[in-house]
Amino acid sequence: MKHIKGSGVVLLVLVIIAISNVACKKEKLLSSGGELKFSTDTLSFDTVFTSLGSFTTQLKIYNPQDQKVNISTIRLEKGTASYFKLNVNGVPGNTVNNIELAAKDSMYVFATVNIDPTNINTPFVVEDRLIATMNGKEYSLPFMAYGQNAYYVRDSVMKSQTWKTDKPYVIINNALIDEGETLTIPAGCRIYMHADSRLLIWGKLNAIGTKKDSIIFQGDRLDRKYFGNEGYPGEWGGLYFNTTSSDNQMEYVILRNCGNSTKLGESVFSPAAIQLNPDTINDNKAMLTMRNCTIENSIGYGILAFASTLVAENCLINACGAQALATFEGGGYYLRHCNLVTYGSNKISHIDNPVLALINYRDIDDVSYVAGDLVAQLDNCIIWGSLDNECFIRKRSNNTFDVKVNNCLIKNQEALPAEATATNCILNQDPQFENYQTFNFRLKSGSPAIGKGKALTPAVATDLDGKPRDPVTPDIGCYEN
Repeated sequence: MKHIKGSGVVLLVLVIIAISNVACKKEKLLSSGGELKFSTDTLSFDTVFTSLGSFTTQLKIYNPQDQKVNISTIRLEKGTASYFKLNVNGVPGNTVNNIELAAKDSMYVFATVNIDPTNINTPFVVEDRLIATMNGKEYSLPFMAYGQNAYYVRDSVMKSQTWKTDKPYVIINNALIDEGETLTIPAGCRIYMHADSRLLIWGKLNAIGTKKDSIIFQGDRLDRKYFGNEGYPGEWGGLYFNTTSSDNQMEYVILRNCGNSTKLGESVFSPAAIQLNPDTINDNKAMLTMRNCTIENSIGYGILAFASTLVAENCLINACGAQALATFEGGGYYLRHCNLVTYGSNKISHIDNPVLALINYRDIDDVSYVAGDLVAQLDNCIIWGSLDNECFIRKRSNNTFDVKVNNCLIKNQEALPAEATATNCILNQDPQFENYQTFNFRLKSGSPAIGKGKALTPAVATDLDGKPRDPVTPDIGCYEN
């Protein structure tokens, strides 16, 4: 019995020592490197408020390491100016410091947004970033909520529908008109595009405005003080017309501060306010017909076309970082009473891209290219800018090349190429715009463009302002003096 009792004492001592060793062992802190992970890639507040209110959602921050970590700061980038409020593991505040997170553990972060949707100074899209700092490295997560009352279109494939005018539309990421479907946009509709957004047309776009109630596409940044109370090129993407699209109609539509390059999955769209892809539908209709439309302040092209078809009347395309109109691989293009104008500025680089490029090919590499038939006719148009040569016309291959330029006012110190037929054109005489710096391209009295246009059949009866044109000797360009 004494032997048994002695063994029990020894065993008890060993157990106590083992427990003591475990209790004294501390979890090692990861002092360098490592990573943090979030439970989502964007925290979205998808509720659209119709009255003053708040909405709370949550996310998790994960520590995937085998050691505990110290998160030195969890904060909102905009701090106290943010529309969002944080609660981190029960601790409120838009900046929370020194939070330890055990190995293979996670913590909850609750985020609340407070919105007054009737406040017109609130952005349509309210954004911020949560920033977590660990071992000197920052990990960020975008926050996004809807601000004002509006119709929000986010990553949507649309069937046939007619939009309303009681509230604006806001497009976030991309919106696509499905093949065989038609989107009708009525006069007076306002469309605000987020920075990474583009309207993709696989079906048909019918956007018919009026002089009084134009349809306006523009960026959704309403805090103009951030931009010096000015519009900046490249605030959003543009309109993209696919090969499955035909007979699109745009009248009194304004595309403003656009032309940025955007992405859809792995696809990257070219920087252009409007891109027209090859017209493969043999219906004897142009892919796009534009009347009384304006494209201004595009960081890239105004219209970029590949073997497509375009009819444009009374259109003003100005202030583009690349060509106002560029055609590749041929196609059919008919412009009547249009202004293609770009002057360089502190926002738009106009160094080596003329405002007009009519070519029937597209280079693949230094020696290879693809070409197609090109038919283009420009009547009573102004092609002008701050370069010496604003008109580039070039042919390759034995494809049809039928380019006619009639009664146009053109700035080009070099002679127009023999491949183009130019009739009654005015070269290198200043059109005398009212004020090109404020995008006022109306003609001053004494402009050489006044009364030098040709009578067209059918006539373009009014100008971009709705002013009647002289039916016999109209002015050149989109404005009648």
